[in-house]
Amino acid sequence: MTPDTYLLIGLGNPGREYRNSRHNVGFMLIDRIAVRLNARGMKLQSKALVMSGMYEERKIILAKPQTYMNLSGQSVQGLLHFYKIPFENLIVAHDDLDLPFGTIRIRPGGGPGGQRGMASTIEQLGTKDFPRLRIGIGRPPGRMDPKDYVLQNFSKEEQKLLSDILDRAADAALTFVMNGLNKAMNQFNGMVDS
Repeated sequence: MTPDTYLLIGLGNPGREYRNSRHNVGFMLIDRIAVRLNARGMKLQSKALVMSGMYEERKIILAKPQTYMNLSGQSVQGLLHFYKIPFENLIVAHDDLDLPFGTIRIRPGGGPGGQRGMASTIEQLGTKDFPRLRIGIGRPPGRMDPKDYVLQNFSKEEQKLLSDILDRAADAALTFVMNGLNKAMNQFNGMVDS
């Protein structure tokens, strides 16, 4: 692949029952970007649904691992290897309990922060030094188990704001592709304007 090829991966769980859950915000982002790029050629590859599109002369491969969250790294590693994508042209998008709902944070690396899909990805890649786009879903209310919280659908109030959040996250991912990590971090890290 040329240096102008990028791999954007959104983490989530396959299956209709999880489609609108908080844990699937990474999948939702990939779907949003796919519409913008008019992405084509959906296929199953490296245990992921994969499609591609062009954005300003750059090829973008979009992927949604179908392994369930805690094995996501298998898909990420397989796709990176197959397409020969360098780490700096990869971004992994996922939900984050530790960020308030509506917050977007792009980082050049770091630990998994309790996110099992990221833990799997770090383990499979053998490094934590790759870009990620974290989308805040907030903490569970009261004493609710975080495992139950992430598998719930967004509340009605959250759903009203979710489209704008996904648009902003898509803008951030495409800014990363066009202008690099630092520009995307400087422009998009923080709360979504409401």
